[in-house]
Amino acid sequence: MTEEKRVDKKSQHGEWSSRVAFILAATGSAVGLGNIWKFPYIAGENGGGAFVIVYLLCVLIIGIPLMMAEIMLGRRSKENPIHTMEILTAEAGADKNWHYLGWMGVAAGFLILSYYSVIAGWASAYAVKSFFGSFSGASPDEVKAIFNDFVASPRQLLFWHTTFMLATMLIVAKGIEKGFEKSIGLLMPGLFALMILLVGYAMTTDGYFKGLDFLFKPDFSKLTANAALVAMGQAFFSLSLGMGAIMVYGAYLPKDVSIAKSSMIIAGADTIVALLAGIAIFPIVFSNGLQPNSGPGLVFETLPIAFGNMFGGWLFGVLFFIALVFAALSSSISLIEPAVAWLIENKGFSREKACLWSGLVAWLLGFGTVFSFNVWSSVKLFERNFFELIDYLTANLMLPIGGFCIAVFAGWIMKQEHSKEELDLPGEHVSFQIWKFLVCYIAPAAVFLVFLNVVGVL
Repeated sequence: MTEEKRVDKKSQHGEWSSRVAFILAATGSAVGLGNIWKFPYIAGENGGGAFVIVYLLCVLIIGIPLMMAEIMLGRRSKENPIHTMEILTAEAGADKNWHYLGWMGVAAGFLILSYYSVIAGWASAYAVKSFFGSFSGASPDEVKAIFNDFVASPRQLLFWHTTFMLATMLIVAKGIEKGFEKSIGLLMPGLFALMILLVGYAMTTDGYFKGLDFLFKPDFSKLTANAALVAMGQAFFSLSLGMGAIMVYGAYLPKDVSIAKSSMIIAGADTIVALLAGIAIFPIVFSNGLQPNSGPGLVFETLPIAFGNMFGGWLFGVLFFIALVFAALSSSISLIEPAVAWLIENKGFSREKACLWSGLVAWLLGFGTVFSFNVWSSVKLFERNFFELIDYLTANLMLPIGGFCIAVFAGWIMKQEHSKEELDLPGEHVSFQIWKFLVCYIAPAAVFLVFLNVVGVL
């Protein structure tokens, strides 16, 4: 196969119909529970405004260069992440063991999907509970009891996990244009509209300006070294890097679309959603005398108290949890796609059959997460239940290692003329050298620090 033919080939799965379609899809992959559920509570735990500044800097100097690298690798090969690393390793004349990077990305995304679907099922259930007024007038103890009763029921968790996984499989089975593009074309505008509505409501509350101060007024006395590392990790994980999703989306990207411009827009949109979530949530929290640093329970235990006891809370509670489901669904379809693409390309499966088997295995694996909150809650391995172990393995080990390796491969292993060709940066020399410096030195060092932090070395 000649170099010219290899570069010009297209993915057998098709291509995005436009740059807008790709940006919406990749933004959907990036925007998820990490933006609306995780970002507000970790900002609350780490001092608010100062944390946000560090987070934004990390998106700019680490997240965007790594996203450009991952999209570039996918588009260069036009294959699933496993084949991508095999092809590009051979092209660079590098050690064949680099292809394990592709396997790790696909495995990480698949494992994340197995528990992501369960947590997304919680949001789906809470949207229904909000609609039927389960939180109306509820006291903090009553809301906590609702949550505890819910997660203690394997039957309820399995029902919502199954419902969410089926929705994911149905979308992915329809392919790029009929599945991804049509669903994302509804989910992402819908998500932004819902978030703006929620922000509009937050502006009417007594705690609006207190919430803004908390989120944007920096107090660097509260910014510890650990908080800076948490911000770095959140910026990295929020953009869906290191799990094969962005790489496989890059494989469907037409040659004439700018990777640099697309990456900046995607990172910008992802960050805007996270900030909108904070702007919507913290005024509601402060208006109701609740604590902004209440941790992971902020969404499922703290906010329902506020929604249940404020004017218009029924409507805005429903809208909030629907927004959470939209965000989760836009991410879940990207988490399953690398495995689906590999089965189609490597095993000759039809897209429908590949979706069925991938979804079935992820669904069965999700049982471990479901049971972690009830019948297996006392079963521990390395002092963690099944859910905590899978979450730790993926978020704290596989993704940082994957991100580090992507940076090293793109910056040090891949031939410079190939990366220049794919990136096609404006003002070629200076802009390319800036990207090269960030991806060769800054991003690997930063991701390595995150890795040392999460394994307890720092």
